[in-house]
Amino acid sequence: MFYRASLQAAAALASLSLLAGCGLLSDSGSKAEQKIVVGTTSEPSTLDPAAAWDNSWELMRNVFQTLVSFPTGSTSPEPDAAEWCKFTDTTSTSYRCKLREGLKFSNGDKIDAEAVKYSIDRISELNVKGGPVGMLGSLDRVETKGDDIVVFHLTKPDATFPFILATPAMSLVAPSDYSKHKIRGDGKITGSGPYLLDSYKPGNRAELVKNPDYKGFANRKNDAVTIRYFKDSVTVVGALKKNSIDAIYRGLTAEDVVDLENNRDQDSHLQIVESVGADIRFLVFNPEDPAAGNVAVRRAIAQLVDRDALVAKVYQGTAEPLYSMVPKGIAGHTTSFFDSYGEPDKARAKQILTRAGITKPVSMTFWFTTDRYGSSTALEFDELKRQLESSGLFRITLKSKPWKEFQEGFNKGQYPVFGRGWFPDFPDPDNFIAPFVGKNSVTGMPYIKNEITQELLPQTRKESDRGAVSKQFERAQKILVDDVRMLPLWQGKLYVASGEDIGGGERALDPQVVMQMWEFYRKASW
Repeated sequence: MFYRASLQAAAALASLSLLAGCGLLSDSGSKAEQKIVVGTTSEPSTLDPAAAWDNSWELMRNVFQTLVSFPTGSTSPEPDAAEWCKFTDTTSTSYRCKLREGLKFSNGDKIDAEAVKYSIDRISELNVKGGPVGMLGSLDRVETKGDDIVVFHLTKPDATFPFILATPAMSLVAPSDYSKHKIRGDGKITGSGPYLLDSYKPGNRAELVKNPDYKGFANRKNDAVTIRYFKDSVTVVGALKKNSIDAIYRGLTAEDVVDLENNRDQDSHLQIVESVGADIRFLVFNPEDPAAGNVAVRRAIAQLVDRDALVAKVYQGTAEPLYSMVPKGIAGHTTSFFDSYGEPDKARAKQILTRAGITKPVSMTFWFTTDRYGSSTALEFDELKRQLESSGLFRITLKSKPWKEFQEGFNKGQYPVFGRGWFPDFPDPDNFIAPFVGKNSVTGMPYIKNEITQELLPQTRKESDRGAVSKQFERAQKILVDDVRMLPLWQGKLYVASGEDIGGGERALDPQVVMQMWEFYRKASW
């Protein structure tokens, strides 16, 4: 039912370099309570799954359940809250799930078919701008059959639908605590995941404790997790070196990674685990802005950006240049931007602008977030500014905001040009094209491209063999190059840094590159 190319990509994402030692303590083998403290610079923007299409998933994966999910080491979605799920027709338009017995939410309410239907319907009814409603474009209706059967009827074939259901955005929520008319905003969570949210202080910490009623795939190797939120990379890495936290995922800069790798003697109590990454960074252009809305301006910028220099100066080998919205390691990847623009060329960029009647330097403002992707983001935009201004063709002003304010701004169309990152919802080329086009683009601005949304994507979703749809994805990437509504910059590698006494880092990231906190454990002392 799930296609081979995606399986290979998922397996690559789940395959991590192991630097941890031995001495594993399991649930059954540990008498002392296991508590782990994880640091990150990526604070949730919301605690409500219906509004989350961002790194809020990090917390949600650990406190909510989905019908299907990605157990560590899996290569396709497997049952979680469901006992089984499968397509029941030959056209991939009817997907049926049977719930596990005895599931309940943390408030004591029973999880039945109606609760599942409510959770999914709520996403569409709330229709949060920039939220996950855009992932449900193929869903027609949700039907219940008795207490334990849910049937998803699709408007068109969609072989990616099981992967969508596996995202934390499709988390099951208790109808009694989550209104269909507004996002929950009381700082609490009612879920059925591996952990309960014991307390939450925005910008400070989330305290997770084991859910005694949990029934699912997660094998919890600890009893409690504290997630501490930091404003910048310097403080979170400093906390790790001082042993006040046990592990870091999001927030490590290239300098941090290089420093930890080169100073093993000095930081002998620390270790770092590297994994293959499919996370990407790119610029987004606002078509309503006088300058960014001019395709000649966008093409001139595409002609000038030197990705090799950017990666070398800022990311020091922890990232690589990206010439397509579909990264390496994902089926359908091309080098379409390099094929169209080649090496950076000031003369060609000037010619593009001159032909459009632009003869004076173009003034533009570039925006970025200060805290979501680590402190290297500021250095990245300094380098972009330097490259564009050194051509004599642009004058760039840089501005920034913390993620919550930044996200509100781009969803309101306030920024002429801004930087975004994308961590895959699931490892398939569809997920690097579909979210950025259509009325509900995750960029916060509609990008209507009927050839992609009405022809190419529907064609690919009929095919369970993803290797058979490369031509459609190549065409979609060519369209993105012609329009330059987004400019891919680089794709990164993923790193988890931790104390040498912490195990599980090599298994902590699922194929959606979301951290599964239950994999961390404190090794036995010898």
